[in-house]
Amino acid sequence: MARHAQSRVRTRLSRRSKAVGGLALSTLVGTALWAWPASGDDHNSGTDAKSTTSTTASGPDTPRVPVSAAKSAPNAAPNPPAGRPIPGLSDAARKRIPANSRQVLVVTGKDMDSFESRVVLYTREEGSDDWEPGPTWPAHNAARGWTDDHHYGDLRSPIGVFSLTDAGGLLAAPGDTKLPYDHNNSFVAGGTGVEGEPLAGAFDYVIAINYNRESGTSPLDPQRPWGDAKGGGVWLHVDHDGPTQGCVSLKPKVMRELLRTLDPDLHPVIVMGPADY
Repeated sequence: MARHAQSRVRTRLSRRSKAVGGLALSTLVGTALWAWPASGDDHNSGTDAKSTTSTTASGPDTPRVPVSAAKSAPNAAPNPPAGRPIPGLSDAARKRIPANSRQVLVVTGKDMDSFESRVVLYTREEGSDDWEPGPTWPAHNAARGWTDDHHYGDLRSPIGVFSLTDAGGLLAAPGDTKLPYDHNNSFVAGGTGVEGEPLAGAFDYVIAINYNRESGTSPLDPQRPWGDAKGGGVWLHVDHDGPTQGCVSLKPKVMRELLRTLDPDLHPVIVMGPADY
C-alpha cells in the first residue's frame, strides 16, 4: 500500500471562530506517493498515476480566473440561459456551462469565507432547456472558504465551472459506476483534518474536479498544467466531518450515488463557489 512520505504543515481551524492557528503534522510512510493527509492540494505530487493499475467501470473547464490559464471543457460552447435555468447562479456562471452538458453538480457555499456548503445535481433531457433538480445534500468545502485565484496551501476551494471525467478510490467502484474508475491502494488518507477529526476513509471514493489537472487520467495523476503554485488534487470525496484543504466532501452514500449517476456521455460538470456565484 502506497502511503504519504512527507510531513506537511497543517492548519487547524475552529468551526466557531474560523481563525487559523496551530500546526498539525502528519506522516504516512510507504512507496513514492506524496500527498496532503487531508483533502485539497496535491494528494499525490510524487506518483505517476498512469503507471498504476486502473479499472474502468464503464464509459469513454474553465476556472473563473486566471483567464489566461483557463482550460475549457471539451466542446464547451456557451449555453445561454433558456427554458428553466439553474437557480442561484449568475448569468456568467450559467454561460460557462457547456452546451452539451446534461448533468450539472452545483456546490453553493454559505458565503465567501464559509466551509459549509450544499450540493444539488441538476439534469436535463436531451433537447430540453429545463434543468430539473435532485435532492439537496450537505457538504464541506475548504477551511477558509472560496477563492477565484486558488494557490497551493491557501485553504480555499477554487471558484469556477469544471468538468468531471475521472474517478477512483480505495474501495471498489459501486455497481453501475460510469466514470472511469481507478481502484487503487494509493488512495490513502491518514492523520487528522484541520479541526483534528480523523481522515480515515476520506478517499474511499473520489471524483476528480478538473481544476489544474489533465482530464482522462487517474485522480492520482500529479500533472499540473498551470504549474504547482496553482495547487491541484481538488476532489469530491467522502466527508470526514470537518472542512477540507480545497476539496468538496460528501457523505459516503452520496458519493456512491454520484458515482452511479454521473455519466461521461452526458458531459457532467461541477459549478462551485459561494452563493450567487
